[in-house]
Amino acid sequence: MSNIETAPVEVECASAPAAAVEIHTPRDVPLGGPRAMPVRRTLPQRSRSLIGAWCFVDHYGPDAVARTGGMVVPPHPHTGLQTVSWLFTGEIEHRDSTGAHAMVRPGELNLMTAGRGIAHSEVSTPQTSTLHGVQLWLALPEASRHIDPRFEHYAPEPVAGPGWEARVFLGELAGSSSPVRTHSPIVGAEILLEPGTVLDLDADPRFEYGLLADTGNLLFQGAAVAPGELAYVPPGSAGLRIAAPADSSVRAVLLGGEPLGETIVMWWNFIGRSHEEIVQYRRDWQQHLGAETHPGADAASRFSAVPDDPLPPLPAPVLPNARLRPRR
Repeated sequence: MSNIETAPVEVECASAPAAAVEIHTPRDVPLGGPRAMPVRRTLPQRSRSLIGAWCFVDHYGPDAVARTGGMVVPPHPHTGLQTVSWLFTGEIEHRDSTGAHAMVRPGELNLMTAGRGIAHSEVSTPQTSTLHGVQLWLALPEASRHIDPRFEHYAPEPVAGPGWEARVFLGELAGSSSPVRTHSPIVGAEILLEPGTVLDLDADPRFEYGLLADTGNLLFQGAAVAPGELAYVPPGSAGLRIAAPADSSVRAVLLGGEPLGETIVMWWNFIGRSHEEIVQYRRDWQQHLGAETHPGADAASRFSAVPDDPLPPLPAPVLPNARLRPRR
């Protein structure tokens, strides 16, 4: 997914100390245009930028596509990250510059590794009436952030117990393991609870965890979490408890991982390590657009075109009129 804010804020991210449970409320972000599809963003925030390597959490829907126009995100670039697409309802068509062309469907993971540079587009399909899901980013650690781009698809089998079901799309949880390659120790899973269910999960004490509540008010480690909120717990827990109220079911997304231990700079759709890198990534993308517009022009090798995509690519926003500064 693109961050298509016209004035994106630069963010220098690093792990920060935490209380026992932090509750983060989302901010609304329109995905472009007067009929923009709204998303709710809970990461990054000024008070917390990272949960393990998870650095970006957008939550959207249920969105009436006939009213908002759905998701229409033209080709745009990424560097230094992996994008995780996970749907509850609807369908999205994905294309990227590696030649991958795939559908994002409920309960199926699409993971795109940008590495040194990739371009992709995302468009909800004509048969989609309601769109509902999450779009997530993982920051690649220093050792992996310049790898070749790639795309992977995985449909996890659900694991279940009395009153609960989980789909583990990354990492390991509840006896289920995802084969999809990641570059730092992490976990990602969708969790469903029937009314009144209390689910106890083994936790990795090295991990910090975040739980995004989708439907239903729930308790996470004893703290109340309302729909749309993201609850955070620091490393050190040997177990996690998620509880649904007696009168409603719950759906949530559990994210976790070892603290990244690196400072990253995020601006627009780029992740780098310095102001200078972000400036270069933007220059490379704009040069790529120029080469597409004027055949024969020199194009930066970092980016290439998205094959057979009918939409014109997005130009990069203007950089702030100052050096990109740290935000924690």
